[in-house]
Amino acid sequence: MNMIKATLVSAVLALTAPAAFAAGGSAHAIENVDFSFDGPFGSYDVNQLQRGLQIYTEICSACHGLKQVPLRTLGDEGGPHLPEEQVIEYSKKFETFDPDLDDFRPSTPADHFPKSALSNAPDLSLMAKSRAAFHGPYGLGINQLLKGTGGAEYISAILHGYTGEEKEQAGTTFYENKYFPGGWIAMAPPLYDEAIEFADGHENTVDAMAHDVAAFLMWTAEPKMGARKQAGFAGVLFLTLLSVLLYLTNKRLWARVKYKD
Repeated sequence: MNMIKATLVSAVLALTAPAAFAAGGSAHAIENVDFSFDGPFGSYDVNQLQRGLQIYTEICSACHGLKQVPLRTLGDEGGPHLPEEQVIEYSKKFETFDPDLDDFRPSTPADHFPKSALSNAPDLSLMAKSRAAFHGPYGLGINQLLKGTGGAEYISAILHGYTGEEKEQAGTTFYENKYFPGGWIAMAPPLYDEAIEFADGHENTVDAMAHDVAAFLMWTAEPKMGARKQAGFAGVLFLTLLSVLLYLTNKRLWARVKYKD
């Protein structure tokens, strides 16, 4: 009996502990954000993705990389959808090591974004898929069926969750963050109001910019989300029609036997 109890306790801890840590391990629950790509029919907002790209380029890229993302995808439909000429010019902002030249050269759309500039700065390519904000109840993941995993919400919450408090420990400055596991993070607040001016005149508060760059990082992690949703909808529609046809066929074939006197 004791062994069964121990097994049950271990199972509960295995379900709840990682979920609590991934969700932030703090008393502050991450709130759901109404992103345009949420839901079965949601899609990316091109303007928001372009603003997020601008924020990443001007702020985040100083430390963090996107090594899994090809530069050419910036022109893809369903993504930032930049013109071909703009993608080429944007690519030149970065350098790529060429083994044939044994030296660095300006990047082209055929190359990928650079890797992180700092060893302790995680790559952001798949960050929105590797983090989850919604787990409950009790770490069972049921909320994810309604709200999604919440990777974009997690990123957005971290970016605007700074309280302004600081502390120094072992020669390193830590910043209090309501949503980060443990409550303290080594990354200084990267965003501040009016840090960037957008060509479309969009709001540039910390909250607004956090949502924009979080949406962009969701796209880097799920660039084919729109196509996947369309394929899924077509598949569900096909299976529904097929089920109806099979039911009617079955009913017709067995009608004589079922209603035989």
